[in-house]
Amino acid sequence: MAYLNKEKPILVTGASGYIASWIIKLLVDDGYIVHGTVRSLSNKDKNAHLYEIDSNGSGALKLFETDLLKDGSFKEAMQECELVIHTASPFFFQGIKNAQEQLIKPALVGTRNVLNSVNETPSVRRVVLTSSVVAIFGDAFDINSTENGVFDEKIWNTTSTESHQPYSLSKTLAEKEAWKIANTQERWDLVVINPGFVMGPSLSKRVDSTSIDFMRSMVNGKFTMGVPDLYFSVVDVRDVARAHINACILGKASGRHILVAQSIRAIGMAEILKNKFYKKYKFPRGVLPNFMVYLFGPLQGFSWKFLKLNLGIPFEFDNSYSQIDLGIEYRPISETFIDHVDQLDRDGLI
Repeated sequence: MAYLNKEKPILVTGASGYIASWIIKLLVDDGYIVHGTVRSLSNKDKNAHLYEIDSNGSGALKLFETDLLKDGSFKEAMQECELVIHTASPFFFQGIKNAQEQLIKPALVGTRNVLNSVNETPSVRRVVLTSSVVAIFGDAFDINSTENGVFDEKIWNTTSTESHQPYSLSKTLAEKEAWKIANTQERWDLVVINPGFVMGPSLSKRVDSTSIDFMRSMVNGKFTMGVPDLYFSVVDVRDVARAHINACILGKASGRHILVAQSIRAIGMAEILKNKFYKKYKFPRGVLPNFMVYLFGPLQGFSWKFLKLNLGIPFEFDNSYSQIDLGIEYRPISETFIDHVDQLDRDGLI
């Protein structure tokens, strides 16, 4: 049974975010009515691309001001919605001074508040939650604890703490809370999306996204001397957006869904971009020796524990369930990287 009903609005939280903006664009372009939540309606610059999506699409977008930490804040935006797509959650790894207040509380309490409002809104039939692969693993070293040397949806992150990988802990706690709340009732069901490192073109000119900042660093000279020997599980933001929508459309969709197109070394990303753009940008020259990373890593916000558990350790994901259950066909990551740099160049952000 198809869940999408063009007569009913679809709620997307964190509307101005990197992933949410693409979800909204695809929905509005296809003629759906979307209720989007933002932290401030008065921030015209941050919301400008959303108004452009609304004016160019065949559907409609209405924005609501909400607060993740305020109980009942989402009730108005949720009225008459059959579907809720909850993407709103802080995403950053560096500059963390108080993990509880900056990451864990907004993710956990925010999820709880949204789902409490779902329980109080009789029209809602399905919630699609944006989680992450970091709710499955904390560090690359965790691959050694898997049965077949591959991460899959049965696995949960058990290694992250408030002092080590707090972002990963925040996503793990938030997803577990969502399943706990979903399992206490039978009116609505929960479908979870667990994307890897999301990259690809942004619909806004914001540069405060971790993904966007990383790609800018790959081409603007920040990593000219070299990149650490780290691996990333990459997925295109457009594929992630489509997965959220398919999780709504397909009545059979259920459970958790790893969204990873490919795992790749950081230097592999640079090599793909070099082959396309040649000398146009300041790409990394190679892989930094590990002793240099250990020496200077802490100055960049990387703890020795993080480096020990991640440097030079490859890992893989089983993405077959996302292909079977959601019908996702992954873009090549070369297309993702090239389109991302083209967008940054076009918007004058490099």
